Amino acid sequence: MAPSFDKVDTLSINTIRLLAVDATIKANSGHPGAPMGLAPVAHVLFNKFMTFNPKNPKFINRDRFVLSNGHGCMLLYALLHLYGYDLSLDDLKNFSQLGSKTPGHPEAADTPGVEVTTGPLGQGVANAVGLAMAEAHFAARFNKEGYELINNYTYCIMGDGCVMEGVASEACSIAGHLQLGNLIVFYDDNGVSLDGDTDQTLTEDVLKRYEAYGWHTLWVKDGNNDLAGIAHAIEVAQDVKDKPSIIKVTTNLGYGSRLKNRDILLKKDYAADVKERFGFDPNESFVVPQEVYDLAAKQAAAGAAAEEAWNQLFAKYASDYPPEAADLKLRIENKLPEGWEKSLPVYSTIDPAIASRKLSETVLNKICDIVPSLIGGSADLTGSNFTRWKTAVDFQPPLFSFRSDYSGRYIRYGVREHSMGAIMNGLAAYGGLIPFGGTFLNFVSSGAVRLSALSEVRVIWVATHDSIGLGEDGPTHQPIETLAHFRALPNIMVWRPADGNETSAAYYKALTEAHTPSILALSRQNLPQLEGSSIEKAIKGGYVLKEAENADVTIVSTGSEVYLSLEATQILESKGLKARLVSLPEWLTFDKQSEEYKLSVFPDGHPILSVEVMTTLGWQKYSHEQFGINRFGASGPYLQVYKKFGFTPEGIAERAKKTIEFWKGIPLRSPIRRAFTQVK
Repeated sequence: MAPSFDKVDTLSINTIRLLAVDATIKANSGHPGAPMGLAPVAHVLFNKFMTFNPKNPKFINRDRFVLSNGHGCMLLYALLHLYGYDLSLDDLKNFSQLGSKTPGHPEAADTPGVEVTTGPLGQGVANAVGLAMAEAHFAARFNKEGYELINNYTYCIMGDGCVMEGVASEACSIAGHLQLGNLIVFYDDNGVSLDGDTDQTLTEDVLKRYEAYGWHTLWVKDGNNDLAGIAHAIEVAQDVKDKPSIIKVTTNLGYGSRLKNRDILLKKDYAADVKERFGFDPNESFVVPQEVYDLAAKQAAAGAAAEEAWNQLFAKYASDYPPEAADLKLRIENKLPEGWEKSLPVYSTIDPAIASRKLSETVLNKICDIVPSLIGGSADLTGSNFTRWKTAVDFQPPLFSFRSDYSGRYIRYGVREHSMGAIMNGLAAYGGLIPFGGTFLNFVSSGAVRLSALSEVRVIWVATHDSIGLGEDGPTHQPIETLAHFRALPNIMVWRPADGNETSAAYYKALTEAHTPSILALSRQNLPQLEGSSIEKAIKGGYVLKEAENADVTIVSTGSEVYLSLEATQILESKGLKARLVSLPEWLTFDKQSEEYKLSVFPDGHPILSVEVMTTLGWQKYSHEQFGINRFGASGPYLQVYKKFGFTPEGIAERAKKTIEFWKGIPLRSPIRRAFTQVK
C-alpha cells in the first residue's frame, strides 16, 4: 500500500533542513546544501520504509543506511535525533565541536546509528555493497521455510562526487554482477561539486552506466517536492529482487535558500529568509515541533515492535534449528567458537621451509570450517595469495554455478582491490562476519585500510609478495615504503611473520582483536621453521629468539630476514662476537606490552641493529642503527636481488660488526626508553 503524506511530513522535511542550517551556522563549518536538498528523500525513506530500533541500534535485522556523501552529515544527525537515537538536541548544537557525538563527517565509532565511517567519497557506497552482500549471505545461511530471520535492505545516498570516484565504480560493478536486489542507492543529482557545476567534469549518462553494470535504474525528476514519486520509486526498487537499484533524484542544493545550488555556508540573514519561507520564526534556532517528534516516534515504535517480533521468531527458530541458532547467537554477540584456537598449526624445526603465504593457506584450511564467521576472497589473485580453503564454496548469485550461492564464503572480487577493501569494511560493519581479502602487499588499498582502523572494524588483509623477495616482477611490485606507511596508522596491526608459528600467532591476534584490523605481510619465498619461535611468544608482537649473555649487539628483524639474521649471529660468533636476535613481527602489539617486558627484549648496554628489506623509516624507535632499502628494488631472481642489496648472512654480519665498532665504549640506553610513551 502506497504511503500517504500530509502537512506533518512537509513540516518534518523542513525541520530537517533547518536543523542542518542552524547547526552549520553555529559551528561556522559544514555543508548545509546537501541536507536541504535531500531532506525529502531522507524523510520518506526513514519514516515510510525503513525498519530500525533506536533503542537497540545493533538489531541484526535492521535496515542499514549509508550516507556516502558524508560531508552532508547534518542530514543524518538530524534524522538520528528526531527518531530517538542517543543524540540530543545539544549534540546537534555541538556539531563539529571537540568531543561531540556529531563530528564533521559520520564516524561509526562515535555516533549511535551511524553504520559506517564515511568521508572520502566513494567509500560509503562501496561499504553499502559490503553490507548488502552480508545480508544476502546471512539470509542464505540462516533463513528456513517459515523463518525469514534476515531480510533487511541496505539503503545508500551518494552524490556526484561518489559517482566520479573509481572505488565506487568498482564496487557497483561487482554489485551488479552479484545481483544484489537488497541494495537501493539514491543518486543525488544536484549538478554541483566543490569546483562548480558538474557539467565541467561529468557529462556522461550515469543511469546508462549503471544499467550496463546490471543495475535497475529509476529517476525522480523533482526530488525537492515529489514525495509520492520518491515513495513509488522505492516500492518499485524493492520489488526488483535480482538487481541492485539506483534511483536518480534530481534536487537543488540548498533548496529554499537564495544560495541554492551552491554548497557554501549560509549566513544568518540568508538563513532568516529560509526560515520564513518554510514557516518558521527567523529569530529562533534548533526548533523541532512536537508533531515532528510524534511522527518520528511512531516509526521508531514500529521498529521496536519489529525487533520484539523477531526475538519471538528467533526463540521458535532456536527450538527447531539449534545449531544454526547457536551460530547466529554467537555472531550477534561478536564471539568466536570456544576452543577454535586449538586448530592453529604449530611447527618445529623438523618441519620443512614453507613460504608464509602457504603457511597462511594452511591456517585458513584449519580454521575456516571451525570459524564460520570468516568470509574471504582475493582480488583476482587466488592462485598467488592462497586464500581459498579446500572446502570453500563461492559466494555468487544462486544458480551461477553448481558450486556457488549466497551461502558461500569465498568471494571472487576480480581485479578490484580498492573496492575489496571498502567492501570488507561493509561486511565487518554488518556484524557477525570477519572478512579477509588477498592481494599483493604493494596493492593494498590505503584509503580503505585507513577507514578500517578509524572505524575499529576487524578485517584482515592477506598481503602476499611482501618484499624484494618476489624477485622478477621488479620495483613496481616490490613494496619498499608500504609497511612504514601502514605502521604509521593508529589502530592497525601490521604482521610480518618469520615462520609458521608466527603466522599462526598473526591469525590468532587478527581474530581475537575485535576492534583492530590487520595486514598480514607474507612471503613468496620459503622460510625455515625457527628454533625458539612459538605462538605464545609471537602474540606479544616481539620476543627474543636467541639470547646471548654479555652480548655485543642485538639484531632485530622481521619476516624473511629473521633466518638470515640468525645465520649472521653464527658468523659473528665465529669472530668472537656475541649477538642476540629479536623477532619483531608486529609493532603495535609489542608497543602495548609492559615497559619491563619491552626492556627485556631491547635492554640497555649495547647497540641494536634493525634488519628489514624495506625503508628504514620508523625503525629508530627500536634500534640505534638500521639496515634496509631506501630506494626502489630491482628485477631478477630473488636470491640475486637480496645479494645485490647486501641481505645475506655475511652482509648482515658485516653491518653488525660495524655497528659494534662504531658504538664501542659509548654507554648506551635502550631506544625503548622515552620521555613520552605513545601507546595508551
